[in-house]
Amino acid sequence: MKALELVVIFTLFLAVLFIPLSRHIDLQPPQTKQIAKEPEVQAKPAPEKEKKPLPVSEKKKRFLNTVLPAVQKVYAKLDKRYEMAKQAIENNSSKEFINNLKQEYDVQSDEALLRALKPHPKSIALAQAAVESAWATSRFFKLANNLFGVWSFSENEPRVAAKGSREGQTVWLRKYDSVADSVEHYYKTIATGFAYKEFRKKKMQTDNPYTLVKKLHRYSEKGDAYGKLLSAIIKHNKFHRYDEMPDNS
Repeated sequence: MKALELVVIFTLFLAVLFIPLSRHIDLQPPQTKQIAKEPEVQAKPAPEKEKKPLPVSEKKKRFLNTVLPAVQKVYAKLDKRYEMAKQAIENNSSKEFINNLKQEYDVQSDEALLRALKPHPKSIALAQAAVESAWATSRFFKLANNLFGVWSFSENEPRVAAKGSREGQTVWLRKYDSVADSVEHYYKTIATGFAYKEFRKKKMQTDNPYTLVKKLHRYSEKGDAYGKLLSAIIKHNKFHRYDEMPDNS
């Protein structure tokens, strides 16, 4: 056989031998192939939009919509109780009712009971709520319905911690189920607290809020300046008009 024919035969033999092998490689199952992936690009989160502060007029409107109904509701309840107790004392009747109230308010005399029961003007409650809760925008109001900055001294009651501390101690503030509960506890605090004894005496002589707030100097560390601040808020916002309005208005 000629040398040229031998070369052709040998070439054909190699072709027959390797073609099936190459086809087998091409037909590998897709899942066994390693495909290079492009690196994933993480989308950057959109920057949060800063909340614009509410205009003062809108803030005050929201405050009144939230707080005024609660103040009116609590005031009406307390005023009704006061009138009932006053009538019972004048008529020397309902002695059990009167004795239970004396126990609740921790007083001995009829006179002291009436001083405790008579609710002070709504304008004062509104002004104090505005100051102590920054017009119902404070953290303690949002978290705990605490309108008046009332502290908590018992771990057995609902409360929230302040962010800061005082003399190395955590400051706790009382947590309320509702705005009305906060208002009612505030009135009870004024009615029973030793620091407000002179205030209670004065409110039996006058309903003038500008006169009465001078006796609340012990409510705040601001002292006498606190009464002046409350007077300014009452006057500027015309809160005194709510003292003259019916409670169901």
